[in-house]
Amino acid sequence: MHFKREFDFVKLSKSAFIFSIVLTIAGIIALAAFGLNYGVDFQAGSNVDVKLSKNVTKEEVQPLLNEIGIGKDANITPGDKRVNIRFTKVLEGDQDEKLKAAIQKLDKSASFEINTVDPEMAKELGRNAIYAVLISCIGIIIYVSIRFEWRFAVSAIVALLHDAFMVVAIFSIFRLEVSLTFIVAVLTIIGYSINDTIVIFDRIRENLRFGKQKTREDLAKLLNHSVNQMLMRSLYTAFTVFIAAFFLFLFGGESIKMFSLAMVIGLIFGAYSSIFIASPLWLLFKYKQKPNRKAVKPSKA
Repeated sequence: MHFKREFDFVKLSKSAFIFSIVLTIAGIIALAAFGLNYGVDFQAGSNVDVKLSKNVTKEEVQPLLNEIGIGKDANITPGDKRVNIRFTKVLEGDQDEKLKAAIQKLDKSASFEINTVDPEMAKELGRNAIYAVLISCIGIIIYVSIRFEWRFAVSAIVALLHDAFMVVAIFSIFRLEVSLTFIVAVLTIIGYSINDTIVIFDRIRENLRFGKQKTREDLAKLLNHSVNQMLMRSLYTAFTVFIAAFFLFLFGGESIKMFSLAMVIGLIFGAYSSIFIASPLWLLFKYKQKPNRKAVKPSKA
């Protein structure tokens, strides 16, 4: 089989593996040391989102909360004409009304959105989020195993777990809030990542039918050729969704900012892993099936 000069993704994958391993180790250390910054969806308490007609500072809000006895459990995050106050305990009795009255001393036109999660609900949401990710991964393994072969399935699931973990690790390192929208973003990322990976795997399988691969070099050339054929399609697809997610992050409301950011990060890693993680892993597994030897030439009589 003869291929024209193309990008050598197999060679580049060695550096990619090192990069991913380093990031994975950093993510494990961050998760062990800091854990995740859970939002009110996964952590019992009350979350108060206040829209204002002017900007306020944390120093202006904190004394007001201290006056009504709820400042100790409050985490105040000012924004553009808004402020988010997260309490580690559920607001009880008339505390929410006292809070509204206190904030309105700063801005009479302030509007409030208060969300409360009790401890049992927080635990249930956490369990359901883990189940959702695990069930989706199991479904993907079954689908890829049936449509392709186990080598493709294992490579695909490693790439998916890599993408999901990279997003989780970055959120842990930078202490970004993890909420239900974050879980939705992770599941969406898994969908885009497997789509990208399946497209490349489909081309690899198609090219396998038309060539006789006798050595690892033959398999590497076939993989490089297959990825090069699908490269622009994969990049265009990822870039189109990336642009939409990026501008949602820039101009969207506070409620979808973390969703958009997770999507932006996940799309980058999804395109990267399909090319530099999943495909080279398949080559590694496939090569174990084939002896590393040159084609034997027939001897002359």
